[in-house]
Amino acid sequence: MAGVEIVLPREYSYVVMVIVVYSFFNLWMTRKVFHARKKYNVPYPTLYAIESENRDAKLFNCIQRGHQNTLEMLPFFFTHLVLGGIKHPYICSILGFLYTVARYFYFVGYSTGIPDKRLTIGHELD
Repeated sequence: MAGVEIVLPREYSYVVMVIVVYSFFNLWMTRKVFHARKKYNVPYPTLYAIESENRDAKLFNCIQRGHQNTLEMLPFFFTHLVLGGIKHPYICSILGFLYTVARYFYFVGYSTGIPDKRLTIGHELD
């Protein structure tokens, strides 16, 4: 039975580095949600706080939602990064890094408790 051989370019290591950076970024967001759970008293396995039961529900939910949305997009991002990087490692790694930076601003903006700030990149977030 014949197999398929994929030869990765030497520059593919940049793609791998973006995946590692994004993974550490995800761990950082996980930690932020963990601390928000403690701070706003939202016990596991509750995914989102209920506003009628918790006065800080909106703030916690924004932090949780920022991380959750990033997790929802992760399979698409990694798939496109890994597959595109086989042919275009430089372009994919640069775009992947820019996407990671944009996700950082998305999360930080969303974490303010004002959902519209998730779309603010490069502006003061308060």
